[in-house]
Amino acid sequence: MSEPRRNPMAMARARHALLQAGLDSTVPLEAASSVTNEVWMTQHHVIRVNRRPNQRLRREAILGPSLPAEIGYPMVVSYGGQMGADFLVVGRIPGQPLAHCWPSMTPEKRRSAISQLAAKLKRLHQTPGPTNLPDIDTPQMLRGDTLSPVMSLLVALDQARSLPHVDRGLMDDVEQMVYALTPTIEPFDSKYLVHGDLTFENVLWDGSHLTALLDFEWARTAPADVDLDVFLRMCCLPQFHVGDKWFDRTDPDDYRDIPWWMAEDYPELFAVPRQYDRLRLYAIAYDLRDLTMFPPAAPAHQLNEHHSINRLRATVLGHSHLDLLDANSGVA
Repeated sequence: MSEPRRNPMAMARARHALLQAGLDSTVPLEAASSVTNEVWMTQHHVIRVNRRPNQRLRREAILGPSLPAEIGYPMVVSYGGQMGADFLVVGRIPGQPLAHCWPSMTPEKRRSAISQLAAKLKRLHQTPGPTNLPDIDTPQMLRGDTLSPVMSLLVALDQARSLPHVDRGLMDDVEQMVYALTPTIEPFDSKYLVHGDLTFENVLWDGSHLTALLDFEWARTAPADVDLDVFLRMCCLPQFHVGDKWFDRTDPDDYRDIPWWMAEDYPELFAVPRQYDRLRLYAIAYDLRDLTMFPPAAPAHQLNEHHSINRLRATVLGHSHLDLLDANSGVA
């Protein structure tokens, strides 16, 4: 991810968003780290610009005002722009991303933060989704409005088989696992929201309180434990869920207790029958989407162990990030 402060075009897009919102476009701008968007802050506002042609921020502009106050989502000031450069301007909430604070927090404050996060997440999972929320290509290719929740996943498997450097035998093994695990998530329907990208980059901490859950661009209605997919990935491999400048400051050892704490504070989230199998299917759906979006440039053995094709192989072999979690955590 490039640093937006080094990109004058990114700053120009942010100033244009302020102008379109009817705000002062000459105020000082502070670049903020983000994994997916260009993000800038003024004293009173946050500007996010999405450079991908999917208008994810439009969904968030619709969703934000319907979220309960306990979530802490900021007031939506303006949405606009065009495909490939849509923007969202919201009020600025006190606090810093929890991912940036976590390395220096005491064990007591870390434990308190997870308790507060569990309470906000539970409240979110009790919130009905707006009926006018547009569909989106979600990180997990699973849907509740098709004949089978894995139909999109099976289409992606066929697509993956035709990609260079993809082992067809591995894809056959993944397909067999998909068919075997599909009954564990049926029926895949819910009228309540999930966040969709639950990482500490999307949680604000002011030193003693979680002030907000942010970045709801992947939010949709789905079974609550879908949120465990990204969340548990972050717990196992947190350095891949922070901005580039925080990569070397993020220690996986600091995250090891988090799944246990969350299970203590939100036990219902971990009480779904055959949850480990459900999570394996969620992981496949996430990694397969990643594989089709970013095909391998070389054979799997020449790629990083965390490349999507190697993550899929690890899931098939029982060596995935999920298997790094102790069975006593309540996840299985």
